[in-house]
Amino acid sequence: MEKILAGTVVLDLTRFFSGPQATLFLAGLGAEVIKIDDPATGDPTTFSPPFAGPEGVSFDRRTHADMGIAYLKRARGKKSVGLNLKDPEGLAAFMKLVRSADVVVDNFSSGVADRLGIGYDALRERNPQIVHCSLTGYGSTGSERHLKAYDLMVQAAVGMMSITGQPGSPPAKAGSPLSDAIAGTFAAMGILAALLHRNRTGVGQSVDVSMADCLFALMFDEPFDCYDSLGLPLRQGNRIMRFSPFNAYRTRDGWIVAGAATQDDWNALLRVMGKEDLADAPKMNSLAWRLANNAAVDGLVSAWTGRFASAEVLRRLNEAKVPCSPVREIGDVMRWRQLKERDMMAPLWNPLAGAAMQAQGPGFPIKFSASKASYDAPAPLPGQHSREVLVDLGGLSAEEIDALAERGAVSAP
Repeated sequence: MEKILAGTVVLDLTRFFSGPQATLFLAGLGAEVIKIDDPATGDPTTFSPPFAGPEGVSFDRRTHADMGIAYLKRARGKKSVGLNLKDPEGLAAFMKLVRSADVVVDNFSSGVADRLGIGYDALRERNPQIVHCSLTGYGSTGSERHLKAYDLMVQAAVGMMSITGQPGSPPAKAGSPLSDAIAGTFAAMGILAALLHRNRTGVGQSVDVSMADCLFALMFDEPFDCYDSLGLPLRQGNRIMRFSPFNAYRTRDGWIVAGAATQDDWNALLRVMGKEDLADAPKMNSLAWRLANNAAVDGLVSAWTGRFASAEVLRRLNEAKVPCSPVREIGDVMRWRQLKERDMMAPLWNPLAGAAMQAQGPGFPIKFSASKASYDAPAPLPGQHSREVLVDLGGLSAEEIDALAERGAVSAP
């Protein structure tokens, strides 16, 4: 079964998470993603902790075959070319690749690509149909575009940290680097849209993706700017202020989450709790009253959940079709049958060790009825595909590649 992006060539200049996340998705959809790494420094995650190797996972590199877990996850399905873009001949070789490519992706700081001579204007001179995607912390325009940013800074900048946690608690970031992951997802979507536009019009374009824009666009569906007028604290804990009850509740042996987003949900929950009499109580039957008096509603639900073990609470709620879930710890998640049945977990293959590792990576999260989407190849060895790509895509001869390798412009094992 052919993949959707089969035949699409992507030159990947990205580092760390947001950019590699975007190109990982493209690889899963079948694009030929070619990582371009500096021969001297390589991808910074290749040999950065935590490691996975023949002796397990660790913060110290115990064997020569240990490789960074982040690299083994994010470089799956990609090829690797070692090419020094600061060397004039290395840059010239890259531009030969651009002539045959469909997409170039970078997540340099704003202005860096132009200084290197590989900004969008330079790329489209070589290939007018090229789709270029730039991922930055704050975008390629605006007065703060040059500020350096990682996920922590972006979550702080757009207010995510101000709304995360319990009321009265200090600022807290989300437990995973959401702005990186979200920006990578939006970048992949933007690239797909630009490719569709090019297929219709023959015109390439540049796609400008800001981590701050992407995170803000998703979190600001909630009317945070109106909370003060509504008399609500910004930090709502596990609640959503539009529903009540909607929270995490302690059981005899753990925690579950449950919520009533509709009147039917609320009535079903009352029946499960043996509180059918409250269905006719004007106050409890009013969503507006429950929102304004959420602590009392949560107290009612907590008193019920606290009488039973989690499994029993969940059984009763599921039978009544009340939305609920156990609060799984990561070990439980890794054993969750649903994710396994959806092929969402896969052992990571370490090419230096020539074996699957203890660590696992996520599968491709979208399933298609008429196309395949998966990461069919493991992360490559650094520079593994230099000769193949430079010959097949760049049109260089073996002698030219040897000359580039001798001057350090190419790593070509």
